[in-house]
Amino acid sequence: MSHVDAATFRHALGRFPSGVTVVTVRGDDGLDYGMTVSAFASLSLEPPLVLVCIGDDATIAGAVAAAGHFAVSVLSEDQTAIAQRFAEPGADRFAGAKFSRGADGLALIDGAAAHLECTIVARHRGGDHTIVVGEVTAASAVEAGCPLVYQRGEYKRVQ
Repeated sequence: MSHVDAATFRHALGRFPSGVTVVTVRGDDGLDYGMTVSAFASLSLEPPLVLVCIGDDATIAGAVAAAGHFAVSVLSEDQTAIAQRFAEPGADRFAGAKFSRGADGLALIDGAAAHLECTIVARHRGGDHTIVVGEVTAASAVEAGCPLVYQRGEYKRVQ
């Protein structure tokens, strides 16, 4: 049993910078769902696997649970406004957002540093989150610019 309170845990983790992504899925209703996710990581090169962690109370949790695919847009340093929009509860996140469609029809945020399209191959419980493992079926990256990072409760640029 852990003796670390949530505030202390959050404070300690805030010292660790993480990349900022927007994860998108398409619901059974045909609508796009997306949210800002910093709990993203590469998992394996062979096969190419990544993971995202989706909180049980996340607005897209139901759509992700039913989805067979997800996409990840790794945001560029000039995309703070997009990160904020996709993190805002209750917002029409796609309103005014520029995006294209990947091979599986998922939204890929325009101007992102990289895009990954994934087929979901596993889901695991992890406390109050679901760890969603995806096999990468398509990937692209731009050569110029830097990714957006999140540290100590703020969006930052890599220096």
